[in-house]
Amino acid sequence: MDHPLKIGITCYPSLGGSGVVATELGKLLAEKGHEIHFIAHSMPFRLGAFHRNIYYHEVEVSDYYVFRYPPYDLSLASKMNQVARLQNLDLLHVHYAVPHAICAHLAKEMSERDLKVVTTLHGTDITVLAQDETLKDIIRLGIRSSDAVTAVSRDLIRETKELLDIREPIDLTYNFVDTRVYYPRECKDLRKEFAEPHEKVLMHISNFRPVKRTCDVIDIFARVSAELPAKLILVGEGPDLPRIQAKIEAMGLSRQVFFLGKQEDVAQVISIADLLLLPSEKESFGLVALEAMACGVPTIGSMAGGIPELVVHGQTGYLAPVGHTEEMAGYAVRLLKDEALYARFREAGLVRARTEFCSERMTALYEKIYYRVLGIETEASLPACQA
Repeated sequence: MDHPLKIGITCYPSLGGSGVVATELGKLLAEKGHEIHFIAHSMPFRLGAFHRNIYYHEVEVSDYYVFRYPPYDLSLASKMNQVARLQNLDLLHVHYAVPHAICAHLAKEMSERDLKVVTTLHGTDITVLAQDETLKDIIRLGIRSSDAVTAVSRDLIRETKELLDIREPIDLTYNFVDTRVYYPRECKDLRKEFAEPHEKVLMHISNFRPVKRTCDVIDIFARVSAELPAKLILVGEGPDLPRIQAKIEAMGLSRQVFFLGKQEDVAQVISIADLLLLPSEKESFGLVALEAMACGVPTIGSMAGGIPELVVHGQTGYLAPVGHTEEMAGYAVRLLKDEALYARFREAGLVRARTEFCSERMTALYEKIYYRVLGIETEASLPACQA
C-alpha cells in the first residue's frame, strides 16, 4: 500500500447497523494495512477476537459528584484528542452526527495540528433527532465542521439537505457486506429446532423500537400463517419487545414464534429463514435486508427511506407502503407458494448483493474519501465487485 493511514473510528458499539458497518469497515481497512483505533465507551460487539492493526481505546466517564449526568460527550472528545495526539492519527472517522461529529469537532479544536474529520450519517441522527428543533443547530454544526460527510443512501442525503439546509456536498457510501461472511449457509440441523420441513420460516431482526413497526411484523405473520404452515423467529431486543410478546399471546401465536434475543452470528441465523420482514416506518438503508440478500433470503418490506434503493420490488423482494400489512402478507404468500418465483428472487438477490454492495468496492470508496480530505494524490480506481 502506497499510503497507509492511521484512522480513529468512533461509533455506537452496541447492536445496530451503524456500529456493525463501522466495525466491519475498520476490520477491512486493517486488512489492507491501515492502522485502526476504535474510540468508544465499550468494545464494538462485532470486533470479536484479536485483529492485526486494530486497537481499542476505552472512554472513561468522570463521576464527579457535581455532575447531574455523566459528561460522556466531553470525555469522548478529550479521548479523541488524546488518542489522535499520542498515536499520531491522520483523521477521525465518526459514525452519527450527534454526539460523535460534535465530539470530533471539539477534538479538532483542541488539536495542535489540522486533524481531519469524516462523518458518516446513518439515519436516525437525521430522520429522528434532526426533527427536534432544539437539536437542529448542533447537528448542522457537526455536519458543516466535518471535512467530508457521507451518507448511506440517496434518500438520506436528500432528507439531510432539505431538513438542515445543507448545501455542502455529501458523498454516497452505501452499506456493504463481506461476502466471505455473508453467504447461504447449510442450516438444516439448526432449522429443525424451529420448524418442520414443510413449514416456512419468517424472520425479523431489529432493535425493537417503535420506528421498526414490530407490531406490523406480527400482523403480517398472522396473515401468512393462516394461508400456509409457518414459524416466526424474532432476533434482537428493545423497548417494544414486551408489547410484542403480549400481542403474540393475545393472538394465540405463542407456539409459532421464537425469541432469540441478540445474536452475533447473524449470517448463520438469517440462513434459517425463507423470508425477512422489514416493515419499518423509517429506514435509512436497511442493512439487515442486505445481509439477508447476501444469504439468499428475499425481503418483504416497506417503501421507507433507502429500502427501495436496496430491495428491487418484484425482483429481489416485495415492497408496500408503510402500514399496508395485508399487502405485505399477500406478497409473502405469493413468494412462498411459488418455488420457481422464489428461486428467481433468491438468485437475483445473491447477484445484487455481490455485485452492487460488496465490501471491496465500498472500502476503496472510503479510502478515496480519506485521501481526498488529506490532500494525498492517488490514482487507484474503485475495484469492480465480483459476481
